Amino acid sequence: MRRQAIEDLKNWKEKPNNKPMIINGIRQVGKTWLMKEFGRTHYENTAYFLFEKNPRLQELFSADMDIRRILAGLELETGSKIEPDNTLIIFDEIQECPNALTALKYFNENAPEYDIIAAGSLLGVFLHKGVSFPVGKVEFMNLFPLCFNEFLPAIGEEKLCELIKSRDWELIKIFKDKLIYCLKMYYFTGGMPEVVSEFSKERDYNLARKIQNDILNSYQHDFSKHIPALELQKVYQLWDSIPVQLSKDNKKFVYKDVHKKASASTFETSLGWLETCGLVHKISRVSKPALPLKGYANTGAFKLFLCDIGLLSAISGLEARTILEGDALFTEFKGALTEQYACQEMKHFKNTEVAYWTNDSATAEIDFVLQMDGQIIPVEVKASINLKAKSLAVYREKFQPNIEIRTSLANYNKTNNLFDIPLYMLGELKEILE
Repeated sequence: MRRQAIEDLKNWKEKPNNKPMIINGIRQVGKTWLMKEFGRTHYENTAYFLFEKNPRLQELFSADMDIRRILAGLELETGSKIEPDNTLIIFDEIQECPNALTALKYFNENAPEYDIIAAGSLLGVFLHKGVSFPVGKVEFMNLFPLCFNEFLPAIGEEKLCELIKSRDWELIKIFKDKLIYCLKMYYFTGGMPEVVSEFSKERDYNLARKIQNDILNSYQHDFSKHIPALELQKVYQLWDSIPVQLSKDNKKFVYKDVHKKASASTFETSLGWLETCGLVHKISRVSKPALPLKGYANTGAFKLFLCDIGLLSAISGLEARTILEGDALFTEFKGALTEQYACQEMKHFKNTEVAYWTNDSATAEIDFVLQMDGQIIPVEVKASINLKAKSLAVYREKFQPNIEIRTSLANYNKTNNLFDIPLYMLGELKEILE
């Protein structure tokens, strides 16, 4: 697989004063593979340390924060010399050793010549438990499931990915049907690396679904392992309600749809747990689409999306036969999959805030509002070729945006400030606007 995150790590490596890097991401999103692949392709040597079930490493970091002593111990553990010029140090499942997390501060201060990348499952949960964190002494990267542009090469459609990036609109029209078919596959499989890897070999939808269900079961195992008993049932209820919430015409999250007696106060902690784990994306409503977007967010009104469209299709019981039934897949669950897809693609945009907007009477709604490159950009998501956009017209009259985006299965077009961008081109949004 090719991940854009490799390029991000290359940029990190080339910085003269890079700090230790912490990779955030849900379980099984490919953090370990990414770190090892980066070490293999960009360093002479890799010193890999897995903190899970390794008492020697636990003890090594428990005495003091003498970095030279720790480095000597790491060399003994790995059996090779760790040289700052050509060795990448990897700390995996670092949450299992809180002292190692603290030590990143001292590596940054006392041994900045060493390149270190760390990752851990449910790292955000452990930090909430009071673990000492090296504030200002580390850098962060968020790793998400594969986006559509990463999915294409992974299933052997490298040329289609190149076509998308070329933005040759006439040639893209010719191959539109093939691009839409691949997008359907992505809606079903999603971007979890193991699912994509196995699907690429045999195009076996049943196997893809089995792996997705295994991943979902592992997440539920995490729930029972790490969540206090008083919160566990509420987390299950929230998690199970997401497909129901997204299948509504109005996709605003409603606590009463979780449980008839549910309220924000009773489920706030549970929702926070799912957010902290990275298993859901909480997209808040803004009362006014202006800079800074966060300043106008109403955190009590929001939509909730899953981390991966393939996992959403698995939870929703989407059958593989839907892939063959025209374009019905795009309107399944009232367009829930298409909005999920759009959210997931936009989460890959760097330095971009994502929200949504409704007017005060809730008669007009813009599916997503982006703060990107110093601009506020409305994004209307259409699950078919229907380009009627009454809400966008209301928004336009009220706010006169410089740029408007409408994404659907229709071909690319630009009319004044309005860009019609095909769904399969959404990952190229920044480049198209440039």
